[in-house]
Amino acid sequence: MDWLSTLFTNIESPAHVALLYAIVIAFGVYLGKIKVAGISLGVTFVLFAGIVLGHLYHVYSDAEFAAPEKTLTFIQDFGLILFVFMIGLQVGPGFFESFGKAGVKLNGLAATAILLNILVMFACTYIFFDTSDKSSLPMMVGTLYGAVTNTPGLGAANEALVTVFGNNAPQIASAYACAYPLGVLGIIGAIILVRYICKVRLEKEEKELSEQEGAKATQKPYKMHLEVTNKYLEGKTLLQVHDFLNRDFVVSRIVHEGELSIPNRNTVFHLGDQMLIVCAEADQEAIMAFIGPKLDIDFEQQDQPLVSKRILVTNSSINGKSFGQMHFSSVYGVNVTRVTRHGMELFASPSLPLQVGDRIMVVGQEDAVDRVAAKMGNSIKRLDAPNIATIFVGIILGIIFGSLPLAIPGMPVPLKLGIAGGPLIIAILIGRYGYKVKLVTYTTTSANMMLREIGLVLFLASVGIKAGATFFDTVANGGHLYVLTGFLITIIPLLIVGTIARMKFHFNYFTIAGMMAGTYTDPPALAYSNSICSKEAPAVGYSTVYPLSMFLRILTAQLIVLFFCG
Repeated sequence: MDWLSTLFTNIESPAHVALLYAIVIAFGVYLGKIKVAGISLGVTFVLFAGIVLGHLYHVYSDAEFAAPEKTLTFIQDFGLILFVFMIGLQVGPGFFESFGKAGVKLNGLAATAILLNILVMFACTYIFFDTSDKSSLPMMVGTLYGAVTNTPGLGAANEALVTVFGNNAPQIASAYACAYPLGVLGIIGAIILVRYICKVRLEKEEKELSEQEGAKATQKPYKMHLEVTNKYLEGKTLLQVHDFLNRDFVVSRIVHEGELSIPNRNTVFHLGDQMLIVCAEADQEAIMAFIGPKLDIDFEQQDQPLVSKRILVTNSSINGKSFGQMHFSSVYGVNVTRVTRHGMELFASPSLPLQVGDRIMVVGQEDAVDRVAAKMGNSIKRLDAPNIATIFVGIILGIIFGSLPLAIPGMPVPLKLGIAGGPLIIAILIGRYGYKVKLVTYTTTSANMMLREIGLVLFLASVGIKAGATFFDTVANGGHLYVLTGFLITIIPLLIVGTIARMKFHFNYFTIAGMMAGTYTDPPALAYSNSICSKEAPAVGYSTVYPLSMFLRILTAQLIVLFFCG
């Protein structure tokens, strides 16, 4: 049985390292599924499994770590890069769109909470700890990121600490682990407290959301059949009518003197023509008033050689081209009326760029529709494989960008966004604008989640194994203070910001709950918020502030360390 003993004790062996990570991750993931009062720590339990195993190796062997330190550091950094890059790639398409009218206010509140987290952290440092000890502030940075349950911020802070302290950098993962469990509970507790502070009635909030959804329904694509009765339109082309109305609409079919056809921009309108129009519902009244009254018919039910077909965009050469550039009606003799993207139905306006993964509704002669399908790709198999080249091109650019030194007066070393901030920013930009340089950024949700989770568990396992040597000493020597201060860092900013969001800005309570969860990038808090609401408001609030919050958490982690821990 010497081979088995060697497998567990020879820390230089690649097989030992692989086995070590497999054990930590497997146990951590399974234990993370255990719920207490309906709440679980999820994959973050991998950190605690790593701490326990790292501690056992430290106590019962001569080695400081359970694996070579350089190996642990490499796996930790690579896992962090993969994790933050896949997050950026996912949130990129909606990052800038999140700054709408309401989005600006929600993101402003989230940024305020992040600033308050930092201020409370500094206050706790000066009240509870000896500031002459150079390790006290770095440990409180670890407490901060445990309190706000933000793992990428922990990674960014770790990286900055290595820049400042070198190999003597404090193991702040111990403080992170102390603060994290109560951080999860504190976020949910703050959401509940805001409800009672602001005297919120859940039934009333649900009713308001239903009314708002009814009002927003006017923004969805809308189909109607009209007859041309406006004498002004006699002899005018479809393009002229479109330019005069200055509204986005598509005429997908037209009947002139009993003959059904697919119109194009040069199609001439005549009195008595009947047509099927797709537009935004908010524009239907204006279009109907200008063209003519609705008809109680349905061209799609008539016996005619036209078909409607949803086509999947999988041809990478199409990525980023707008509908106006594709000339569907004039070149292919078909019309595209609607687009489904990430589960959302969009109106096919001429300025809307196509993206790989879009599903477009095409109307026309069957052979013409088939030609469009061939041009678009329409191959589900092409989407099954992730665009791995785009991911690693982005990582290359992210690492280079994150390594650029930015000299700032008063800082002991130049600021670098590092392997957390650099890849995150590049991923957001690629996710939003990659199509402009022919980068196909589409990955299935499952592929994105798989790569993200692999990166996260590798990072957490590495941090836990390295922290195991000092964790229990940290807990014995002031660990209760990290728990206490972490709870204060968690709950005070949320109570302030949540109350302001309700009392001053009058946001719906469920939107506030999602915003609070998103500010702390905390899935368990979002799960709780979703459980008390039948609508999508918590998810909307969460996704609106999540991208900016994640970016600010990573950036401020490095700024705090480089400015104040040097």
